[in-house]
Amino acid sequence: MLSPYRVVDLADDRGIFCGRLLGDLGAEVVKVEPPSGDPARRVGPFHGDDPGVENSLYWQIYAANKKSLALDIESPQARGALARLVASADFLVESFRPGRLDEIGLGYEDLRRVNPGLVYVSITPFGQDGPYRDFLATDLTGAALSGFAYLTGDPDRPPLRVSVPQFWTLGGAAGAAGAMAAHASRVRSGQGQRVDVSCQQALARTLSHAPQYWDMNGVILERSGPFRPIGNGRALRVNYECADGCVNYIQPGGETGGRAMAALCAWMDEHGEGNALLSGTDFGAYGFGQLPDDVLDAMSETLAAFFRSRSKRYLSEEAIRRRVLLFPVNDPADVCSYPQLAARGFFRQIEGPDGAPMTTLGPWALSSERPLGLRRAPRLGEHTEEILRGLGLSAQEIADLRASGAAR
Repeated sequence: MLSPYRVVDLADDRGIFCGRLLGDLGAEVVKVEPPSGDPARRVGPFHGDDPGVENSLYWQIYAANKKSLALDIESPQARGALARLVASADFLVESFRPGRLDEIGLGYEDLRRVNPGLVYVSITPFGQDGPYRDFLATDLTGAALSGFAYLTGDPDRPPLRVSVPQFWTLGGAAGAAGAMAAHASRVRSGQGQRVDVSCQQALARTLSHAPQYWDMNGVILERSGPFRPIGNGRALRVNYECADGCVNYIQPGGETGGRAMAALCAWMDEHGEGNALLSGTDFGAYGFGQLPDDVLDAMSETLAAFFRSRSKRYLSEEAIRRRVLLFPVNDPADVCSYPQLAARGFFRQIEGPDGAPMTTLGPWALSSERPLGLRRAPRLGEHTEEILRGLGLSAQEIADLRASGAAR
């Protein structure tokens, strides 16, 4: 979809996901990394527990569909080559601290003179302005300051961050979305623009209806663990343990929820594990969050006992057959073998760090016009020669850059 376009990716491990998304859509993503290697190459876990520059599984995932140009952008010897690269590009992505690229002549105002149509995406913890613009952050501090951690976990325990980092990932996703919006504007006007991404803002947008709940009801939503708040201090249980993990069951109220709950009650009654109060309740007569307290309590106890003795696979397959709104909470092993993902060819075989085949994630969308491919993550400096020659540098100029340490 983006095959005519080139992305200069200066982002490190904090903004790396943005370029991966654009690369998945077919753009040529040139990952400009220091001759010593991008910091993402040092993020574990590592293939074979060997922390070499080619062995980071983090790098293998997030740098797929990119090319590697090993170039020291802070070296005066490399500036000419970088200027040519930017002039040939449509997008630039960076995640340096605010103002750093301005200090070395690579800020937005500098590069827009080189390429007025450039879409320049900056991904930082808190954005390019405001009192926190110069603050550093980790995923933990980002989760806390965005409000995300406050809503994550059990009500009787401290706030939590989600184990897979969200702060930088969602910031990268926001960067890709902003790049596409700016590109749509450029198609009409011919002019580029700067996209200023705050990872704090990107993560705060995942708070669902919590900000509106405070604004409209004056109530601060709390951590609720396996329950979902439904108002006035009441909660509906949605997550249940089963014999080999967990399943989610949602009772949305109304006609749809009424049919699903009636089917679930009939299922439990068949096994002699039902509840007379539940079987006698017309769930379709209640809207979401309107169930009486005694019915909510009976649901939580009865469903918990029924699900606990049965496997995820049995519960999910039977739920589909009976049209019950239940689904498994898949762990990574489940995901890797999930039939729907397998049927769509989501998992792909690529060359791993040791040259052997490695299973990895394919593109997240399919196109009827241009099939989206998948290339393994690049080796350090793998495309330096190709890209510099394509920019018109001679063999001697490339050799001089390498001899000076400005390229690899």
